[in-house]
Amino acid sequence: QVQLVESGGALVQPGDSLRLSCAASGGPISSYAMGWFRQAPGKEREFVAAISWSGGSTYYSDSVKGRFTISRDNAKNTVYLQMNSLKSEDTAVYYCAAAVFRAATLTEQSEYDFWGQGTQVTVSS
Repeated sequence: QVQLVESGGALVQPGDSLRLSCAASGGPISSYAMGWFRQAPGKEREFVAAISWSGGSTYYSDSVKGRFTISRDNAKNTVYLQMNSLKSEDTAVYYCAAAVFRAATLTEQSEYDFWGQGTQVTVSS
C-alpha cells in the first residue's frame, strides 16, 4: 500500500511561484504514472498534470499548460509540481495520485489507485 503526502501549499500572491511535493512511502513509485489534481471550493476535482513512470511523457490541462511543470525523482520517491505565474483561479486543494495499472489517458480520476490528503494553495492579493 503506497501512502502519498503532499506538501508545499501556501498563501501566495498572483504572479508568484510555488513548488508542491508529493512524497511516497510504503513502496516505490518508480513503475507508477503519477498525477496532480485540484479541487477548488464548490467545484469538482479536476486534472492538472500527469507524468509517465519514466518521466519521459508529461500531460497538462489547458488551464495550466505553459505555467506548471510536473517532474519526478524516482530515487527520492517524490513527484513535484512547479507552479509559475499563479493566478487567483489556481486556488484549490492540490492532490497527488498514483496510477498502478497502465492508464489510457492519465487525466481521469478513475485511473488512479492511491491518493494523498491534499495541500492547500491560495492565490490572493
